[in-house]
Amino acid sequence: MLNIPILYTSTKLMSDSTHPKDQIFAEKVLPGDFEFDARVAEVFEDMINRSVPGYSTIIAMIGVLANRYCLENSVVFDLGCSLGGATFAMARQLSGSGRSIVAVDNSTAMIEKMESRRSSLDFVRVPIECRCEDVLETQISNASVVVLNFTLQFIPLPERRQLIDRIYAGMNPGGILIISEKIVFPDEKLNSLFIDLYHSFKENMEYSQLEISQKRAALENVLLPETIESHRNRLTEAGFSSFDVWFQCFNFASMVAFK
Repeated sequence: MLNIPILYTSTKLMSDSTHPKDQIFAEKVLPGDFEFDARVAEVFEDMINRSVPGYSTIIAMIGVLANRYCLENSVVFDLGCSLGGATFAMARQLSGSGRSIVAVDNSTAMIEKMESRRSSLDFVRVPIECRCEDVLETQISNASVVVLNFTLQFIPLPERRQLIDRIYAGMNPGGILIISEKIVFPDEKLNSLFIDLYHSFKENMEYSQLEISQKRAALENVLLPETIESHRNRLTEAGFSSFDVWFQCFNFASMVAFK
């Protein structure tokens, strides 16, 4: 890996000390695939903010986009909601007649912690339904906003088109789909550059080389990134229009498509 220093205008980036620190891969662990289990749920807030550059911006802007395009008497779906970061960002923004949010995740530990957080919030002005189920089995209807925030990358490749088709079928005309993903680049030089920059980012977030390498190995078989063009083609073939990237930092991007 290239030794590429990343300079920031402030001091070294740190995670929010109010959340338990992610140290899952700090010691040598046995090989195995990454799982969204109780250990990950406990430190997920710290993990995601230290692992995805621009994550807080993506979450905040999902709330803004949802507020702009959520119709009255319609539903917002957050598919693969984890602890509800995007759900609660949207709930901060949404109000009005007949709007509601359905948050779905197949991790029992994530949903339990999300429901606990929801019960303590005082800013929620719309109903939030939490479901512990496979997003591939979620019935989608009357949707004006659908969010796949770092979710599609964990869906088996042969099943991604099926999910996108079902989302499209369940959306209202004029609705938006927001997809955030880790991405790869067809140009090998650019791909290597952004991977190196990303690893330097993680080092600045105080992950060790051991943690970086072990987590990368654990995710290798479960997180399968694609190119922007692959996402564009799939969404266009499903019927979506006006697709483009609205946020990108290194090899992470968030995209929006309209029905």
